[in-house]
Amino acid sequence: MVPVYNEERALPGCLRTLHARLTNEFPFPWRITVADNASTDDTLATAQRLARELPGVGAVHLDRKGRGLALRTVWAASDAHIVAYMDVDLSTGLDGLLPLIAPLASGHSDLAIGSRLASGSRTVRGPRREFVSRCYNGLIRLSHGARFTDAQCGFKAARTEVLRPLLAVTQDNAWFFDTELLLLAEHNGLRIHEVPVDWVEDIDTRVDVMSTAMEDIRGLWRMARMRASGTATVELPRRPAPAAEHPDAVLAPDSARSTLSWEVGCFVAIGILSTIGQGLLYWLLRTWWQPALASLVSLLVLTVLNTEANRRLTFRHSSATPARAHLGAGGLFLLGYLITTATVLTFTHLVTDASPAAETAVLALSSAVVTVIRFIVLRLAVFRSFRRRRTP
Repeated sequence: MVPVYNEERALPGCLRTLHARLTNEFPFPWRITVADNASTDDTLATAQRLARELPGVGAVHLDRKGRGLALRTVWAASDAHIVAYMDVDLSTGLDGLLPLIAPLASGHSDLAIGSRLASGSRTVRGPRREFVSRCYNGLIRLSHGARFTDAQCGFKAARTEVLRPLLAVTQDNAWFFDTELLLLAEHNGLRIHEVPVDWVEDIDTRVDVMSTAMEDIRGLWRMARMRASGTATVELPRRPAPAAEHPDAVLAPDSARSTLSWEVGCFVAIGILSTIGQGLLYWLLRTWWQPALASLVSLLVLTVLNTEANRRLTFRHSSATPARAHLGAGGLFLLGYLITTATVLTFTHLVTDASPAAETAVLALSSAVVTVIRFIVLRLAVFRSFRRRRTP
């Protein structure tokens, strides 16, 4: 699919180039659909003329603008096993087309995306657009824990079987549609394959980068609410699980030890950083506040950061939702607060002239004890994983 809006000049060259590449080099059956987004020039007439001229090319007209609307409409109506789209400016090199489709055709992946930020990609674009793109994709990773690197590259494909349930949930009709679709796919456990691409910026682009970025930020907030409410979870056809991930299976001993080693090592590293961060924050706050309040605030801030880091890194194979993770951590927070506060207050009562540095050391020691308790409870209860179930 090639979505277009007022592209009567660019469309002929794009379609002829794409058609020739597919005809001469593509090993799968294919067809091209031009989706006209309520163009006000002769784009639709040009697309219809090219459809008559080039075998395997069709054209559809939508009476409203919006790339997301066009993708949802055409993809939902397609009977193809795999659907894809690319921008009419052909900014993305067509050498990446077959690597984009191959993992979907083999059944290895569910969605595939071109990435201008992945290792091995080669891009040519201005510093302003480069800065905005990197900041936006960094914001996606920070706010949603996304593992894909480039949400907005106009070069994507998906297996129709898993795509249709996602399309029924998507809401955006414009540029945020791509991000929304990827976040929904990742949230529902689908496998996303990234292809490093060659990409050259089109200086005649119709995209208002800054206004689009603001719309995207609002979309990220909406997606966060959907995930928190559970409406982002959809029923999808699932691929057969590997033997070690079968509900009645367990990892091999070596693999289980490797998983435990990773969890312990990662948890310890995060715990050390959290303890240092809490100590520094407590030391800073203690110059203004009493020990109980300084301990409460420092523990609260570092508990939230610690829980999120462990959810995304230490126990990354767990199916625990963010709500469950932070709710469980909330209970552990109360326990940790009682232990550390009682320890610090007892110390200050026994040593009346103790310095803030000494109080900080006592706090760090009690926090280390709490950290051990947290790991045990998090691993066995909060982030309990199907990977550790017993084999028959």
